Amino acid sequence: MTVPALTFSDDQAEAWDRISETLKGAGIDLLEGTTVPAIEGRQRSLAVLGKAGSGKTMLLAQLYKACEASGVSIVSGDYEPKRAKDARTLAILAPTNKAASVLRLRGVPATTIHRILYKPVYDPIYEAIAEWLEGQGEKPEIEGTTPEMLDRAKASYEINKSIPAALAVAGLRGSDFITGWKRRDDPLDVGFIDEASMLDERQYDDLREIFPNLVLFGDPAQLAPVGQSGKMVFEALPEPALLTLARIHRQDADNPILDLAHALADPMVDFYAFERMVEEKSRADERVVFAGRVEAGLMARSPVLVWRNATRIRLINAFRRVHDAPEDALLPGEPLICDGIELPMKHRKKRLDLEARGLIKGAQVIYLGPGKRGGFSRLHVVGAENPQVSAASIVKIEKPDEEEPFIPYAARMGATFLHGAAVTIHKAQGSQWRDVQVFAPDIEVASRMGRIEAGQPLWKRLAYVAITRAEERLLWVTRNRLSKPTEPLSVDDLRVAAAPTLTLQAQTEGDFA
Repeated sequence: MTVPALTFSDDQAEAWDRISETLKGAGIDLLEGTTVPAIEGRQRSLAVLGKAGSGKTMLLAQLYKACEASGVSIVSGDYEPKRAKDARTLAILAPTNKAASVLRLRGVPATTIHRILYKPVYDPIYEAIAEWLEGQGEKPEIEGTTPEMLDRAKASYEINKSIPAALAVAGLRGSDFITGWKRRDDPLDVGFIDEASMLDERQYDDLREIFPNLVLFGDPAQLAPVGQSGKMVFEALPEPALLTLARIHRQDADNPILDLAHALADPMVDFYAFERMVEEKSRADERVVFAGRVEAGLMARSPVLVWRNATRIRLINAFRRVHDAPEDALLPGEPLICDGIELPMKHRKKRLDLEARGLIKGAQVIYLGPGKRGGFSRLHVVGAENPQVSAASIVKIEKPDEEEPFIPYAARMGATFLHGAAVTIHKAQGSQWRDVQVFAPDIEVASRMGRIEAGQPLWKRLAYVAITRAEERLLWVTRNRLSKPTEPLSVDDLRVAAAPTLTLQAQTEGDFA
């Protein structure tokens, strides 16, 4: 095998060579396209560091393809096949569903860290389907499906290599076959971890227990996890293990958003000079908007990014007012942010089930309507492969100048949610949206405070993270005003074909299905 025909920059080529050399020492030869059994007892960790636009994701994607071509089995959250004793494995992980979905859209079979730390226990029917799709078993017979439906599923799998997508074509859902969850007790081999700047030390230690070979992909200009004194886990690695990428100018030289992000590295640029740069870019390129007010119509799918909690709460309440949302209920289409799972330890399996379906802390969710049972909500989990779930919900809507939040929905226990029309920049890390609104007055306050985080003015880190969440258009909002929406909230853009629910005797029954 040879290095990909795709043209690498010099620093990408150097990183490729270093990672390839490290994997070869672990028994995976990307150049020859061969593997040998793993040698136990040695821990290898590398970090690929670079700012937005430096080519980290492109490098990760090419490394994944080379590993797969070398005979390395790819482990995802879909299904983990039985493998030979000496088979080599690779898992590509991200801290959140949204971050994993960004990779999947680029053809990389990523899943969340949680889905690898905890393994689903599948009904034998699912295992038979999965083995058949992968060419390792006979075509199964499933009650309620026809051979033609299964043939369509097989054709889908050949194109997408996604078991959930193939099942959906046959009118089935992978989650219907999960009978329980257990903590992984068998190690894997190689882990590629995207958005590694979001990892805390506990997550990193968990990953090191599972993967003897780790490659972290992270942006050192982002915000460190809360509670880690401004440090990121890859900063503890020795200097030779750090591979740094510079911006690939030939690929993104015409991207005004990345131009602004990289301008923040100039120590001579203060907040007011930067804001003038934003205004100048907006005159020359429609992908940057110097806005005098927040657009309420965008907030339902891409939250306004703020620094201060007080700003977040004010914007959320203004959003609900302009949409005429009632005080005691949610409207279908309102955005929520999962704030965790409130369940006692005796319901650990139910907690794992909800988390595996995407309801992990920080997940972006759209409210679809009340569930069939009291206290339940129908939800669309943004970025999840099986996005539509029903869960017992505790929804909290914070009010300005009030200590206690208003709770329109309160099950006795279940998934807890905050409103998601506005979120803090810290919580936005790992996510991207087509259009992003950044509330500049908050960043101006941070600049006036003069706070420094890990040697960099905090306002610059905030601005960098906020503007690089935008995939196509950045709206830099300069005033505390909100426009009226041009159309009511809706969930039409989230509708998917309904799949019949399989009833399995082993399926867990209860309040959190």
